[in-house]
Amino acid sequence: MADTGTTPGAPAERREGREKVTGSARYAAEQSVPGRVHAWPVAAGIARGTVRTVHTEAALALPGVLTVLSHDNAPRLAPADDPTLTVLQNPRVPHHGWFVALVVAETLEAARAGAAAIRVDYDVEEHDAILTDGHPAGYAPDEANGGHPAHREQGAPEAAFAAAEVRVDTHYRVPPLHNHPMEPHAATARWDDGRLVVHDSSQGATTVRATLAALFRLSEDDITVISEHVGGGFGSKGTPRPHVVLAVMAARATGRPVTLALPRRLMAAVVGHRAPTLHRLRLGATANGVLTSSLHEVTTHTSRIKEFVEQAAVPSRVMYAAPHRRTSHRVVPLDVPSPSWMRAPGEAPGMYALESAMDELAVAAGLDPVELRITNEPDTEPDSGKPFSSRHLVECLREGARRFDWARRDPRPRARTEGPLLVGSGVAAATYPVMVSPARATAHALPDGRFVVRTNATDIGTGARTVLAQIAADALGVPLDRVGAEVGNSDLPSAPLAGGSSGTASWGWAVHEACTRLAAALAGHTGPLPDEGLRAHADTAGKADAGSDYARHAFGAHFAEVTVDTVSGEVRVRRLLGVYAAGRILNSRTARSQFIGGMTMGLGMALTEGSTVDAASGDFVESDLAAYHVPAHADVPDIEAHWIDEDDPHLNPMGSKGIGEIGIVGTAAAIGNAVHHATGVRHRELPLTPDRILAGSADPAPGQGTAGRPG
Repeated sequence: MADTGTTPGAPAERREGREKVTGSARYAAEQSVPGRVHAWPVAAGIARGTVRTVHTEAALALPGVLTVLSHDNAPRLAPADDPTLTVLQNPRVPHHGWFVALVVAETLEAARAGAAAIRVDYDVEEHDAILTDGHPAGYAPDEANGGHPAHREQGAPEAAFAAAEVRVDTHYRVPPLHNHPMEPHAATARWDDGRLVVHDSSQGATTVRATLAALFRLSEDDITVISEHVGGGFGSKGTPRPHVVLAVMAARATGRPVTLALPRRLMAAVVGHRAPTLHRLRLGATANGVLTSSLHEVTTHTSRIKEFVEQAAVPSRVMYAAPHRRTSHRVVPLDVPSPSWMRAPGEAPGMYALESAMDELAVAAGLDPVELRITNEPDTEPDSGKPFSSRHLVECLREGARRFDWARRDPRPRARTEGPLLVGSGVAAATYPVMVSPARATAHALPDGRFVVRTNATDIGTGARTVLAQIAADALGVPLDRVGAEVGNSDLPSAPLAGGSSGTASWGWAVHEACTRLAAALAGHTGPLPDEGLRAHADTAGKADAGSDYARHAFGAHFAEVTVDTVSGEVRVRRLLGVYAAGRILNSRTARSQFIGGMTMGLGMALTEGSTVDAASGDFVESDLAAYHVPAHADVPDIEAHWIDEDDPHLNPMGSKGIGEIGIVGTAAAIGNAVHHATGVRHRELPLTPDRILAGSADPAPGQGTAGRPG
């Protein structure tokens, strides 16, 4: 790539950073258009049943309340591909928190008061909201999320496990988890002479526009969806959510612009969550740690209205060589909110279980956990047999061990103490697939020497504008400060959502191609540019979505040092280190931010974050940030992220892999393994809260885990 000073790889500052820190960046709920009113939803207080009556009289009598929408009077929608969007269309209540009414008022305060005045009568039905292993309603789906086969088997895994010299047979539990972006889900919708304009907090305005067009029977050409600034999403804004449908409904019903921002305590039930997963891991190996059998079986839940199967066994198809293997998923439909995408779906819970089991195997075999992983490094992807486009996990483990001073670690549990504190360290590997989708982009050369690239990318706080401008500047061979980037508007060339760590690869491919074409056009142009400048277009359909003969993944290694207080049971993380192999890093500043952010989220997964479904109500008990504890600054330790230079020609023109999610993958396992090293006790259910630490026993609970050599 050309050396233009601030081209891909350089730590260029985010272009919108000043707007965000000064408050001039306007988010979806901050669109103060003339005549704007506010809406507040009413959530069902039962887990299953039917609305008999929505009593609106008291709400409508309040000053400022304009209308109350319910299934009795809400605008009718076309049939939806996503049943979670069919709000206020019928009286059925499929889970606690389902929206049964919407109050629209002149002010936010009046809308909230109106919602509190609504009374709903129900015909209540018996419900079941608790996931258990062996639940009689469980079934084997055809596919897990992402189109992965739910079941894969090679060789004779049961027989090979029974014959193994060293065996681990263990269970792990990951609770429901919530995305909780800083900005709640919000939308401002207005109708303007038959045209619909929506500001939505979304990870993909193109998808929102297509969905609204289908639901409201409109042409996509008559809709503009703007997602200029988005305050995080972590997957929960990856598909349209009910708030945007309700905002459009209310705008149509009132003829006024309407803003709807979901109260945080209602988000857990309607914007998706990471489904709980129950894992059984069985690993068989030779005496020197060579895997002979690997079985990873997952049970998870889904709602009764939409099947969503967390693909938590899929990482076991990628990581380690074993001639005999099985990965399978079972799903239990319950009266719960529909689960959905959360940062590193599948990989985050799946790698927690797998990497914890690998640590147990290392202990059982008397081997170093780093060396055990290196011993089982595959030559090709174990499941598909494809060669890896690049795989530098061993280098990540070696470099991480060097930086962490792993060689000085005493492998014996409880070997290091500091007064009442037990000190331990742990390691875990990480992986995330390379994904890319077709996108369109334009590149425009202006007569004054400036350039503008346009694509409907979404910057959810990752620095997409900046990185796309860097890609463009490099392809054009011009300084970065001469390139502008326009994103976040469905009137721009269409682009896929920001999700699956695929955004930069997808959008950047189209931007690179458009700029390469523009550079060629400029090279052949003589004289000054015309007043309208020169433009070039790109559409990567047929290229970005073409199949590959290679297995393409990013890899990494996480190291953690913890202290465990023997008096309080509190676990504190002193050090976190991540070393990654993720293709070419396009901006070292924003990349490090993404890695560290993912690692911090993994720390929360390990120690503080966890949700509980209440059996009596079917509701999530931890429904706000007072009860659902995300890490605060005081919880984040000495945290480092590094990467290995990786040249992979089988990816995209930039040579990049996604980096937004791999930081969370493996972090929880590294911390859990460190806790075992500190205490000698293996905890197999997250989060590792003080009560669980204090209640721990050195002997595994019956049916929870066994490890060792056959007697």
